[in-house]
Amino acid sequence: MISVRAVNTCSIFRSSPPVSSFRFRFNKHLRTNTSSFHYDRYSKSGSGFPTSRFDLPILGHGDVRSYSLQSFVDAVFEELTSNHKRKRQGICSAIKLKTGGEVLDDKPVNQAVEKGLLVEFKKDSERVLLAVVQRRDGKKNWMVYDQNGVTSSIKPQQITYIVPGVDNFDQTQISSFIQKAQQNLDTSLLEFAWIELLEKNKSVTPEELAEMIFGSVEPLESYCAHLLLSKDDLYFTVQETKGSRSLYGPRPTVQVEELMRRKLAKEAAEKELQEFVQLLTSAKAMPSNAKPPKTSWVVEEKIRCKIESLEAYAIDACKSNDEKRIAGMILTAMGMGKTASSALNLLIDIGYFPVHVNLDMLKLNIHTDHPDEIISAAEDLLSEPVDPDKINRKDLTHLKVYAIDVDEADELDDALSATRLQDGRIKVWIHVADPTQYVQPGSKVDREAMRRGTSVFLPTATYPMFPEKLAMEGMSLKQGEVCNALTVSVILHSDGCIAEYSVNNSIIKPTYMLTYESASELLHMNLEEEAELKLLSEAASLRLQWRREQGAVDTATIETRIKVPNPEDPEPAINLYVENQADPAMRLVSEMMLLCGEAIATFGSCNNIPLPYRGQPQSNIDVSAFAHLPEGPVRSLAMVRIMRGAEIDLRKPIRHGILGLPGYVQFTSPIRRYLDLLAHYQVKAVLRGDSPPLSAGQLEGMASLVNMQTRVVRRLCSSSLQYWIIEFLRRQPKEKKYRALILRFIKDRVAALLLVEVRVVYYSYKYSLFPNPLQPLSVPLPQSPTPSNLKRRKKKGKKGEDPNALNIFGFSGCLYCHCGYACLFIEH
Repeated sequence: MISVRAVNTCSIFRSSPPVSSFRFRFNKHLRTNTSSFHYDRYSKSGSGFPTSRFDLPILGHGDVRSYSLQSFVDAVFEELTSNHKRKRQGICSAIKLKTGGEVLDDKPVNQAVEKGLLVEFKKDSERVLLAVVQRRDGKKNWMVYDQNGVTSSIKPQQITYIVPGVDNFDQTQISSFIQKAQQNLDTSLLEFAWIELLEKNKSVTPEELAEMIFGSVEPLESYCAHLLLSKDDLYFTVQETKGSRSLYGPRPTVQVEELMRRKLAKEAAEKELQEFVQLLTSAKAMPSNAKPPKTSWVVEEKIRCKIESLEAYAIDACKSNDEKRIAGMILTAMGMGKTASSALNLLIDIGYFPVHVNLDMLKLNIHTDHPDEIISAAEDLLSEPVDPDKINRKDLTHLKVYAIDVDEADELDDALSATRLQDGRIKVWIHVADPTQYVQPGSKVDREAMRRGTSVFLPTATYPMFPEKLAMEGMSLKQGEVCNALTVSVILHSDGCIAEYSVNNSIIKPTYMLTYESASELLHMNLEEEAELKLLSEAASLRLQWRREQGAVDTATIETRIKVPNPEDPEPAINLYVENQADPAMRLVSEMMLLCGEAIATFGSCNNIPLPYRGQPQSNIDVSAFAHLPEGPVRSLAMVRIMRGAEIDLRKPIRHGILGLPGYVQFTSPIRRYLDLLAHYQVKAVLRGDSPPLSAGQLEGMASLVNMQTRVVRRLCSSSLQYWIIEFLRRQPKEKKYRALILRFIKDRVAALLLVEVRVVYYSYKYSLFPNPLQPLSVPLPQSPTPSNLKRRKKKGKKGEDPNALNIFGFSGCLYCHCGYACLFIEH
């Protein structure tokens, strides 16, 4: 019987193979003809062999004897085992142990380092090299020549293995030796050795393993066995180590099965990762108009988990270490750094995120779409509307009704009417949409609205507090249609204070839907047909004058509004509007809303209704102290800086010093603001003769949650607006200049400036005295910022530059990180 194996690229024939060689081949034959593998099948007591009998001629004799398969195997094993024992007796001499000639059973014995030995050593934490020992380097260290042709000094502790049977190895043959060793590595051999050693409960050295699986302890075989054992993480574990020699023991079956399960799972995960990386690479290479849609990445579960891990990593919102690990593996496989910005750029490159992705919306977890359950409930409300106040509604359809809002408004909450009484006083009606005919406190739709707190108005989109169909088709006021409303009517004294008021459920028919621009134009034209609009403007002027007499501080400013109709495009259109809050139409609407809020606060106080009464303690503001500042942004900013914070009382009205009102309740946007809706619940119940559905304590808890969400939304809206303003400025021609108004000096060498045309405040460094703070300055803007100048820094003027010129030389990083604190830095 002979075995054939390939070593050094040639065939070597050996008679009398190791026991295990025959056993492995025999068992392999059994496995191909019997059931699935388990090591117990190979134990003598396991009765894993077939019990059928067969006739076999006796070697060297003419007799024929009948054997069972089991007894035949045992007889062959018995013969070969004795041969195997004789072989083992020569192991110690073959490996040239320098230990006084003794070999301790199951104990690793260290071998002394000598010149000419072939050793394996640990170069660093990741590299293990093969080298030939050259000479001593001091008392303990040795100079070695490694496989890369490098001579270096190593410590004895770095040596991980000394190849046995080598005295003076030719250093030029190291690479060839390694190549031959790699060609002979067969990890399946470890499985067979593990079976036999586990059965016998025996440990093994690399040389003993070489004898078992190769039938030899020659240098190449021994080193191959060492590599198999040292790199194995499945079948064997190190039991003891002494210097460069280790003793390995077979792992228990249960442990191997668990490690095998983990290995297979790891291999499957690696395969999935590679497939996912191929998808990412393919998507990156596609043109922008051909990239796969975002929905395609969330169809399959295994792809969805990975893309969501990347998304969470990009916005610093990983919920577990597993998400971080997956994202890190993906980025590493893509050759990218494990940073949030790398994940963000990757998601943009594959088309999952648009170029101008709103990170704040993702980070703040702003809800955009309504759950299917809520949409279904809203549709049910629309299909079967029930108006509990139908018989108590006052018919006001004879009034001319003006609804004035921005041109792209989708939710119309309020409208206005006016007439002059016979005694000369003005009577105004503030009509407010009545969403309580559809929703009741505690309903599904109501709870979802409370969770959102407010509608979200961004330059790129609007996300309503209620499901869109319910808000637009059911609750919103519509031109030319009969609409249910809650109307506050007020008669004004000649000085602008409230003479009489009433609150009623009503029916109205809006006559005009006007934008602020068209309403201002109508006022300017002074048409006789629109006398009611003129009366509203007159009432607004009376109210403004009266509030100022009560100590109100006029903080009307000019604000920027931006609409981006196609935000998914790499270069979307940006429409910028500058709104002057002192505009006649805007002043008219704001004064009527404040009038309604005062009337509701008075109604709530008279009827002891818990409401979200808003107030602001009167600051010690001496308006005359700011008379030297021009009206507008400079004066407003100076006064706002010393104002105290607003407050809410749920039980009684409190004075709002800044507005100059004895009490105030926000009431005119129940479709957009949840606190306004709460006020409607309370007032409507009292109008029906019922008790308010919510106590002051309940209101307090709900208001706290809603205000928290409202602050989050306000931050989102601010950062989004700032982002698109900067993007708008970035696109302007390099030579274009803007007028900048110096608002105030913050501290030494720093001032706040207002870019007049776009109404954006920035902060600048100054290097000499600024001109008069009241005078506008011409400010040039850069054509396009780059990452290199996106940091807060100072820059001195160059020789020959105009010392009186202001030059913006950089953007803050908010343009890219969406932090919301956009600043242009200007030097003088």
